[in-house]
Amino acid sequence: MSQPIRVLVAKPGLDGHDRGALVIAQGLRDEGMEVIYTGLRQTPIEIVTTALQEDVACIGLSSLSGAHMEMFPAVVQLLRQQQAEDILVIGGGVIPEQDVEALTAAGIAKVFTPGTRIEEVAQFIRDHAHLQELAQENLPPLALGVDHIGIAVTRVDEILPFYTGLLGLSVTHQEVIADQEVKTTFLTVGGMEIELLEPLSTDGPVAKFLFKHGPGIHHMAFAVADVNAALRTAQAAGFRLIDERARPGGRGKEIAFLHPKDTSGVLIELCQRTDTEEDIGGS
Repeated sequence: MSQPIRVLVAKPGLDGHDRGALVIAQGLRDEGMEVIYTGLRQTPIEIVTTALQEDVACIGLSSLSGAHMEMFPAVVQLLRQQQAEDILVIGGGVIPEQDVEALTAAGIAKVFTPGTRIEEVAQFIRDHAHLQELAQENLPPLALGVDHIGIAVTRVDEILPFYTGLLGLSVTHQEVIADQEVKTTFLTVGGMEIELLEPLSTDGPVAKFLFKHGPGIHHMAFAVADVNAALRTAQAAGFRLIDERARPGGRGKEIAFLHPKDTSGVLIELCQRTDTEEDIGGS
């Protein structure tokens, strides 16, 4: 099993037309890849810096300005200087046939000319990108079960009657988590919990989530035996971390988060029960 392929689509040089790059970016997303588009007029240094920060497996360069012979090899050379030659580099745009061989010799793995089907580009990336394989059978199981689902709400008082009245759930715990600037309300259902998250300021992470996405599921939390050990396992498997080590969370748990860019956009919390945690059903 592999992680989703992350692709950086970039427009180097002074080329001011990006319709084709946007079509490629959307097409690769439709093929199940995670695509980052850098926008117009990027320098090779900016492209490589973004590629390293985003931990991509492939860079797709697009040029319509005739600068491909200078810009494309410059990206490859910078990757080599950063010891990141494993990042696949492909090119496209208005590329004269006589330049294709020279670009290939310079390290561009494939040059796609106008009229190439998206499916062909996607398959080439799948066949040639260097991905970190997750040998699932060799990984120790992390999750002991679903601990809770976190839901961001504007005001708990407005939505609580839905959970307690219509659904018949019981409030088991309420707590203010000062460092997260949030008030949490826990309800129990079927051996797990629902956590309603109400922001206490406009600057906290939940407030920012609400501003960007509106009310809805904020995260999923999985119970683990040892958060720090789980973080090391996840990192070794290639997953990026938001928290490098466990920190205190609600109900006395030790918690940490994985980066949603590596988990299909879902914020994943790992949480560990401690001796100070209250049993479900306490208050």
